[in-house]
Amino acid sequence: MDLSRIRNIGICAHIDAGKTTVTERILYYTGKNYKMGEVHEGTATMDFLEEEQQRGITIQSAATTCPWSLAGVDYKINLIDTPGHVDFTIEVERSLRVLDGAVAVFDGKEGVEAQSETVWRQADRYHVPRLCFINKMDKLGADFEYSFGTIKDRLGANPIAVQYPIGQADTFEGIIDLIAMKAYYFDASELGAKVEERDIPDDLRETAELWRHEMIEKAADFDDALMEKVLADEEPTEAEIKAAIRAGVISRRCNAVFCGSALKNIGVQRLINGVVEYLPAPTEVPEVQGVDPKDESIKLHRPHDPSAPLSALVFKIVTDTHGDLTYCRIYSGTLNSGQRVLNPNSNKRENVSRIYEMHAKERIPLEAATAGSIVAVVGLKNSATGDTLCDPEHPIVLERMAFPEPVITMSIEPRTADDKRKLGEALTTIKREDPSFRANYDEETGQTIIAGMGELHLEIIKNKLVRDMKVGVEVGKPRVSYREAISGSAENVRGRFVKQTGGRGQFGDCVINVEPCTQEEAEAQGIEYKDGVAFENKIIGGAIPKEFIPSVAAGARSAAVSGVMAGYPLIDVKVTLVDGSYHPVDSSQVAFEQAGRLAFNEACQKAGLTLLEPIMKVTITTPDEYFGAVTGDLASRRGMIVNTEERGNTRVITAEVPLSEMFGYATTLRGLTQGRANSVMEPLAYRPLPPNLAKEVAETV
Repeated sequence: MDLSRIRNIGICAHIDAGKTTVTERILYYTGKNYKMGEVHEGTATMDFLEEEQQRGITIQSAATTCPWSLAGVDYKINLIDTPGHVDFTIEVERSLRVLDGAVAVFDGKEGVEAQSETVWRQADRYHVPRLCFINKMDKLGADFEYSFGTIKDRLGANPIAVQYPIGQADTFEGIIDLIAMKAYYFDASELGAKVEERDIPDDLRETAELWRHEMIEKAADFDDALMEKVLADEEPTEAEIKAAIRAGVISRRCNAVFCGSALKNIGVQRLINGVVEYLPAPTEVPEVQGVDPKDESIKLHRPHDPSAPLSALVFKIVTDTHGDLTYCRIYSGTLNSGQRVLNPNSNKRENVSRIYEMHAKERIPLEAATAGSIVAVVGLKNSATGDTLCDPEHPIVLERMAFPEPVITMSIEPRTADDKRKLGEALTTIKREDPSFRANYDEETGQTIIAGMGELHLEIIKNKLVRDMKVGVEVGKPRVSYREAISGSAENVRGRFVKQTGGRGQFGDCVINVEPCTQEEAEAQGIEYKDGVAFENKIIGGAIPKEFIPSVAAGARSAAVSGVMAGYPLIDVKVTLVDGSYHPVDSSQVAFEQAGRLAFNEACQKAGLTLLEPIMKVTITTPDEYFGAVTGDLASRRGMIVNTEERGNTRVITAEVPLSEMFGYATTLRGLTQGRANSVMEPLAYRPLPPNLAKEVAETV
């Protein structure tokens, strides 16, 4: 298919804004499904995991491809439905990395919510153009103008309404197209598949004219020809308005806003038209950038062209009984079934034995896939999430993805010797699938420790182990993943490593300074920050030969990873190498690495050590009458209330609370508010732990 007719889009939003319901309607209207699935009945196509159907939430992103015809032209939409829960933020992150556009869904009553902001920031990071869909316009308390205002105020976006609702809450019955100035009604008896075009109701004509005037004025900023027409008071054509808005959306200077109710089947077809009309084709986004694997200073790029050398990015791996399914976005070239490709990250050749177009869990075999496609392949053995696949003759490494650090850990014990064997394999499999999950064996305690993004994340992994992988395990209580940091600085601390055991000895000697330094400060100074340590070399006159300097840095970093005070990783420290000495025969990289470790440990102890704890940003929406109880409970958890906002008869409280105080909070909140309040949490920062608690934590290690 012509690349200009392909759209790679994702549906993303806050929990319960209706992403999966929107996706189900898109599948129905595009003819991909003959029957609508419902999230609340556990029949949604895209939520095919047993856990998703039971909980009524999306846990992993699911991909599908659907056809759409607009004005007699056939299009292909590759669609990814993403989770809304912050524990699965990695799923949103990796989907946005490979998409050309996204539809952000908002609740018509709540507008922009906490997780909507997180998703919006992720899309900004990957430069993804977005449309907005204000969903649930039939919900009690729905307010289009309020929700539209929150997109502007809370996200700092530039929304342009291209539709206006006819009625809201229980009077919501259709939408006005502000470009065509027509009203559209959706036949409920035909599940909204039949759309009726009528004139705009008289009582809404004046409002529609006002919104249309604002839309044209804003759109004129993106098109000089339209601006001239506006200044000359001429009426622009529909095509001119659409072309201007499209230019604004693709350049990420504005966001077209649609409205409707996915559950009541109102407005979804017009949204699909909007995807085709305003979001970019693969040829309209910048060419993919990468580097030469042999010399990372050489920048390379690949055109969106099926005849160019192959380049593709692995963004997701799903383990299957018939072999791993590896999801890839092809940026350039053509991938054929049975082709040999190079993974420049691991420098290994891979064999693509089969290619599939995915529809949730169903697979449609393909002989080949070209630039702009999102497909799943079978046969890759040595490729991980974020790796590049390319033509062996034209190697390129595409930019990798950044994965968040886990904030919560818990111990997990196999029940029997057989379970012990199976557990190791199962954890390796889950790590491949989910890069935000970590697992390691603690030699001291003999326990296996698993780490993730939240209680729900670890609970679902535990269920997966027990139910899907048939591993018998006992789990401990969740524990917080603390960090160490230095509270002051220390200068001229020497680390000497000398070993003489007959024959050639070992000799390493270095002198370092340490001081607090965040990643941002290190980057501003142009110093490499890795594993929590920024390292600067200030050796003058060859006191230590050049080849041993990276070994000192490696020693300091390995000491930081294993911790100095209580075994937690030490972060935000700058190490400056100022002096040292070497032995022409006995000095080696190993000796200087050990010297670096010794110097680092001693310097950090001299500088003074403190424990840092993860602080969560918590947003709670509660009815007014429970406001006092909720804020009192937060205060008892060492919480700091940052902001409260009134929305009708509800209050939205934003607070910063230590993670260690938030275990089981969802249950407590339900009890305090008779189940009427809800909360979302996301990691915010690491901050010093009060001294009395730090002492307690250090003693329990």
